[in-house]
Amino acid sequence: QVQLVESGGGLVQAGGSLRLSCVASGRTFTSFLMGWFRQAPGKEREFVAAISWSGARTYYPDSVKGRFSISRDNSKNTVYLQMNSLKPEDTAVYYCAADVGSVWPPGTYDMDYWGKGTLVTVSS
Repeated sequence: QVQLVESGGGLVQAGGSLRLSCVASGRTFTSFLMGWFRQAPGKEREFVAAISWSGARTYYPDSVKGRFSISRDNSKNTVYLQMNSLKPEDTAVYYCAADVGSVWPPGTYDMDYWGKGTLVTVSS
């Protein structure tokens, strides 16, 4: 079993920045491809960023490319999401997820483990 715990969410003004963290426990962290997803009220969960087990590969959808950056520190079993130039439409619950497979980039249904999420609210 794997446990994922997110932190770092909060309220920020448009144009501001936040850094989310996700700490994993329960299995070897380097076994996982890691991803961030988000879900806004009334909307489906959507992919935000992914990073390979080594950190050598990252992937972003156009909606966040150039503004968000995913990274990982395997020595700390932690993955990060740096979010800059935040917009009100970035408001959502952000979820960390782990995938033991090899689909790249991963989709929502490829992920094997999920955290409980952290709320990010961007005010205009």
